[in-house]
Amino acid sequence: MNIKFVIKGVFSAAVFFSVSSHAQQQLADRILKDERLQRVKEMGYEILKTGFNAGDGYQQVWARDMNTFVTHSCDVMPQNEVREALLGFLKFQGFDGNMPGGYEAVPATRKADNYHTQSRYDMPGFLFHKNTVETDQETSVIQAFYKYIQATGDKSILNEVVNGKTVFERLAFALDYLMKWKFNESYGLLWGATTTDWGDVQPLHDPSVNGTKYDEYSAPAIDVYDNSMFLIALDNFIEMSSDSLQKKYWRDIHEKVKENIRKHLWDEEQQKFIPHIYINFDPFEGEDFDESEIFYHGGTAVAIQAGVLTPSEISVSLAKMVANVKVSGARSIGLTLYPPYPEGSFHNQGFEPYIYQNGGDWTWFGGRMITALAENGFYEEAYEHLQPMIDRAIANDGFYEWYSVDGKPHGSGIFRGSAGVLMEAIDKLEYWAKQQRGKE
Repeated sequence: MNIKFVIKGVFSAAVFFSVSSHAQQQLADRILKDERLQRVKEMGYEILKTGFNAGDGYQQVWARDMNTFVTHSCDVMPQNEVREALLGFLKFQGFDGNMPGGYEAVPATRKADNYHTQSRYDMPGFLFHKNTVETDQETSVIQAFYKYIQATGDKSILNEVVNGKTVFERLAFALDYLMKWKFNESYGLLWGATTTDWGDVQPLHDPSVNGTKYDEYSAPAIDVYDNSMFLIALDNFIEMSSDSLQKKYWRDIHEKVKENIRKHLWDEEQQKFIPHIYINFDPFEGEDFDESEIFYHGGTAVAIQAGVLTPSEISVSLAKMVANVKVSGARSIGLTLYPPYPEGSFHNQGFEPYIYQNGGDWTWFGGRMITALAENGFYEEAYEHLQPMIDRAIANDGFYEWYSVDGKPHGSGIFRGSAGVLMEAIDKLEYWAKQQRGKE
C-alpha cells in the first residue's frame, strides 16, 4: 500500500471538506443577514391577515391557491377562521366525491349563472365553482388540510363531521373520486383536459366561454403536474391516516403512480417531462410546432417536490430552466414554460406567447422550485434564484400574480399564493442557515 498516497488522499479530502464547510457557513451568514427576506415575509403576513381569497382579482377562496398560503395564514389569522375556511371546501363536495375549486359568500340577490358558479340548496348565501379541465382540486384540498394540521397540531379537525361524514372520510372520498373518474388504467395515471403545464384553460373551446369547463372541445390528456400533485396528496393522506390497511392501499397506489410518471412522462434522452400524453386526439395536430420541445417549469418543480427526480436530474432540470430564462429574456425561473405555444394555439385572448399561463413568469410556481431546490440540498442555487423574486416583490411593493418577460407586473396586485410560496422558500433557507450556524 502506498502510504504517501493514502495520506495525501486523506489530506485532500479534509481540505475539500474544510473549504466546502466554510462556503456553507458563508452562505448561511448571507441568508441570515439578508434583511430583504424578513421584509418580504412581513409584507406577506400583512396581506395574509386580510382574508383567504386568492387575491384582489379573485373573490373566491380557491383550493389551489389556499394550499400555497394556508401554513402562514395559521401564523396571523385566528385558528378557527382558518379551520372554517378549509371546511368550506368540504361543504360543497359533490355526491361523487369531487371537490370544488373555489367558493364565496354572496348577497342573497346574486344568483348562480350555470357556468362560473353553482349554488346548493343547503348552503344559502354561497356560490361555488369547479374548473373541470384541471385535476388538482382534490389534491390541493388534501394538501391544505395536511398543512393546517402541521402548522397547528389540530388533528381534531379530521373528526369534524361535515354533512354526515368526517373530514377524514371526505378526504378519502376525494381520493376515491380521482381513482374512479380521473384514473386512466392504461397508463396508471390521472388525466384531465389539455392545458398549459399547471394551467387551467384548454386550447379548443366555444369562443363564448373561457375554456375552463370540460366539454365536447376538450382533449383528454395526462401531464406531470396533476400526477405530481396526486403523489404529494397521497403522501399527506397516508400520514394523516391511522388505518394500517388503508395506508398500505394508498402507498401501493403511490408507488405505482410514481413509477408510471417515470415510465410514461419522463423523457430519459431529453432529460425532461413530455408535455402531454393524449388519450383520444392531439388538439395541436397539424399546427406548425413540436409540442414535445416545450419544457414545463411548473410541473417539473412540483415533480421535484413529489420526489420524482434524482439529484442529477434536478441539476439538469435547473440548468434547462436557467437556459430558458436567458433565451426568453424572462427575469426568473418562474417562467411557466419554454418555448411558448405559438399565437393562435389557444382560442383565448390573452394566451399569446409569454402572456399569462403561456410563458408568463409566475412567482407562484417559481417559488415552489426554490423550495424544491432547498429540500434537495441545492441551497446555493435556491438562494441565487430566489433573488429576482424577492427583489421584484420589494420593488413593486406587493405580490403580483405574474410578470411579463420584461419584468412588468400583471394580474392581481395582491396575490396571496405568490406570498405563500415565497415565505415557504424563505423559511426553508433560513432553517438550513440556522442549522449551519449551530455547527460553528
